[in-house]
Amino acid sequence: MSPGKEPAGVLSSGGRSTAARAAAVGALLAVGLAVASWTGSDGTGKDEGDGSGEGSGKVTIVYGDGVIKPQDRPAVDALRKSRALEQLADWVNTSVALPHDLVVKVTDKVPPGVTDAVTQPDGRTIYIPPAFLTQVRDIAGEVVKTVKRPALLPEDEYNVDDLTALSTRFVFGHEMGHALQRQLQLPNLGLEEDAADGFASFHTVNEAGPQPSLAAALVFDALARKEGGLTLEGLSSDHPVTQQRVFNFLCYLDGSDPKRFDGSLVGAGYLPKSRAPLCPQAWAMLDHGWWTQLQPHFREAFRKQGDKSRAEARARLIAETKAFAEKLEELRKNQ
Repeated sequence: MSPGKEPAGVLSSGGRSTAARAAAVGALLAVGLAVASWTGSDGTGKDEGDGSGEGSGKVTIVYGDGVIKPQDRPAVDALRKSRALEQLADWVNTSVALPHDLVVKVTDKVPPGVTDAVTQPDGRTIYIPPAFLTQVRDIAGEVVKTVKRPALLPEDEYNVDDLTALSTRFVFGHEMGHALQRQLQLPNLGLEEDAADGFASFHTVNEAGPQPSLAAALVFDALARKEGGLTLEGLSSDHPVTQQRVFNFLCYLDGSDPKRFDGSLVGAGYLPKSRAPLCPQAWAMLDHGWWTQLQPHFREAFRKQGDKSRAEARARLIAETKAFAEKLEELRKNQ
């Protein structure tokens, strides 16, 4: 992601064919897209309970070592070593009472048509194909070689393996957002894909700091440049336009702590100055929204902490809304 530049051909294609680039584009564009014909975690579509009371469901990460191709092992090994999947799974297991178990399968044994990270419609299975991780790793490799390291990413983390793990943690947050919405039947006021992206930001910013959001922005920015011009298919997708997602990731991150991040994101030209004033309230709305959505489903052992986090998020939303109202007239004059 180059500061202040329009998304047009900054990253080298490295000699890859049009078909290969299209495959990589298609894989990441479809993140979170469920396969409608595969309706149950076991393919049966059967319900195992009504989810009443405190659920006892747990998130489990399963690596299908016996069915991982040799060419995909470096990406899988990097992810496994980072414990990126396990960290989010641990947080959900501690915080949220799921009505059903959720199994996350890193495996080549996936339903027909699945080529990327995907959450099943019942929210009980997430598939992460190793080949998809290799595609992320390939793009991360291009980023490391061609994009100057942003200041927020430590030098010792600006390498292929760490960038792959960090961006995959964000992508997994997106899939977990789908799983939570589907298992808990959470109400949406917009597209589910937007809400899933929002959960990825909500969780990683609160629990992991700025690196996953920034890594995801770098990888998705590189992807957007591979896509080229906007197409009817891209504009009509249930996912936001890829470059728009990049700026959403950065906006939520910046808005979570403008004093900390404005210099590195806005000052360096990664996040446009025209967008930045909207971000503190946007983050406050997102943070309060997800705490509020999850509150009825807190585990009893987490409830005190969760209620405190929600109350703090609500207070911040009130304060940010007031602050935005006070500067709105000035912002309009400067348009």
